[in-house]
Amino acid sequence: MTVRTILSYPDAGLSMACEPVSSFDENLSILAQDLLETMRAAPGVGITAAHIGVFQRIFVLELSSAQGPLHYVNPELLWASDDMIRHTEGSVSMPGATDDVERPRHIRLRYQDLTGTFHEEEAKDFHAVCIQHEIDQLDGIFWLKRLSRLKRERLVKKWQKEK
Repeated sequence: MTVRTILSYPDAGLSMACEPVSSFDENLSILAQDLLETMRAAPGVGITAAHIGVFQRIFVLELSSAQGPLHYVNPELLWASDDMIRHTEGSVSMPGATDDVERPRHIRLRYQDLTGTFHEEEAKDFHAVCIQHEIDQLDGIFWLKRLSRLKRERLVKKWQKEK
């Protein structure tokens, strides 16, 4: 288990789309554990492999200690509700910067676990927001792109000043 270095905004890697995971082996399990340790150290509730410069489609969420870590490999959204939710978002790659983002409240996704087994799952509210946020990152869409240009520019200026 290793705490890895997190790419810092505006690193070009944060705009790169990730490749599907094709090998479900010990290296993937080690990557998943490193992601968990890195996310906890940041701290955060979610992290993708892209955040640490590994451009594979895997992310980890830990929304509560009772539930424990959730690993999503090669996730894809199958459906999203028309009902929207606004939630404050941020990134381990841009610590301290947050703003409200609007996303579908309820989603259905398909993904693989660390052994390669396929699953379908529905998520709503905060869980759905987190999944969509991390899938965006896997697609090379840093969360700031979900803000208006004016909000994004103001937030970046403020963050750079405080950094």
